[in-house]
Amino acid sequence: MNQIAENYVKLVLEIGLYRPEYVDAYYGPVEWKPAATSKKNVDSTLIFSLNKKTDDFLNKLDELSEYNATEIETFRYRFLYKQLLSIKGMIAIISGAEFTFEKETQILYDADPPKNEREHFSEILNELDSNLPGEGNLTGRYNNFKDQFIFPKGKLDSAFTLVMNECRNRTMNYITLPQNEKFEIEYVSNKPWGAYNWFKGNLTSIIQVNTDLPLTVDRVIELAAHEGYPGHHLFNSLIEQKLVKERGWTEYSVYPLYSPISLIAEGTANFGEKLIFPIDSKNKFMKEVLFPYAGLDTNLTEKYQKVIELVDQLGYAGNEAARNYLNGIWAREETLKFLMEYSLHSKERAEKKIEFIEFYRSYIINYNYGYDLVNNYIEVNGGTENDLRRRWELFEKLLTTPQTPSGLLNY
Repeated sequence: MNQIAENYVKLVLEIGLYRPEYVDAYYGPVEWKPAATSKKNVDSTLIFSLNKKTDDFLNKLDELSEYNATEIETFRYRFLYKQLLSIKGMIAIISGAEFTFEKETQILYDADPPKNEREHFSEILNELDSNLPGEGNLTGRYNNFKDQFIFPKGKLDSAFTLVMNECRNRTMNYITLPQNEKFEIEYVSNKPWGAYNWFKGNLTSIIQVNTDLPLTVDRVIELAAHEGYPGHHLFNSLIEQKLVKERGWTEYSVYPLYSPISLIAEGTANFGEKLIFPIDSKNKFMKEVLFPYAGLDTNLTEKYQKVIELVDQLGYAGNEAARNYLNGIWAREETLKFLMEYSLHSKERAEKKIEFIEFYRSYIINYNYGYDLVNNYIEVNGGTENDLRRRWELFEKLLTTPQTPSGLLNY
């Protein structure tokens, strides 16, 4: 299987020549990188070659299917198989194939997220209506309320560092961090995302925070946990330490963005924020630390937390916006209107969401559906809210063993 893994890495790197963002991270042998090519056009010869390689690797995996493997070897086998099937879909996309939103999520991410009608979101909006001050348009009232909790830009860097350190310390209570892991924070603008973790290998991350839109107090917590601890930085560092270095599984030295591993990564990162800051603990941290630091009224902490909990439940509205926009059912203006009404986005934030959808397409499902799969897996296996230690044990297992989205469904 090690030879298949090496071939898989080289195949991902080759595809990256024609879709640069596809290779989100690579820290394997330099000699495995293909030579840069000035020929960026995709022709039938290239597509045939990429498909043949992928099929050959899948066939070799099929030959190993009868091998009497251990549990973790079986996990590794399934991971490679699902990643290669996803590559087949990516090859079709770079050749010009167009898939529906539903088909794309299945092909690229090994996932079939639920569809939600407007009525589902309307129930949540009705509850929000009774929890927000003022009268009239709900989107306007929510954004006026939320704007009270924006972190002062001059304090953002120190606040982000403070929260990141808190996240790291809390994580260390349950997971042993790889020695010498480290990260740097950069502030950027004109990006379609809120923050991004660029993993460089050698247990090092560059975490970029987009300052195009103001950040609220809870958003600072969310981004620090998601991009840092126990989110992407921890995930990538543990993978490098446990799977690449200790086991020699080179397939993990490359990260193809549009593939099933992204659902695991985004799902665990979103779950990690809830894990490290349970509601009562988050309220206490905001009230005693972040609100005073930002100069905000601490009497509003509980009210604010209640509102953002309800808004979190609107997460799947972004999926429906992407589904209808990418399937050509809605034009941009209708999608914008939907996001403003059902996600309660300001027009500026809704424009950013559409920009994200246009570039990353169905990737959006990895956040909310990924969270639901991870949360369900952990709770079904005994990691209930009453057993925090077990929750962390199962969470660490997901970060340090080969996993697939469909595998989480079949726990």
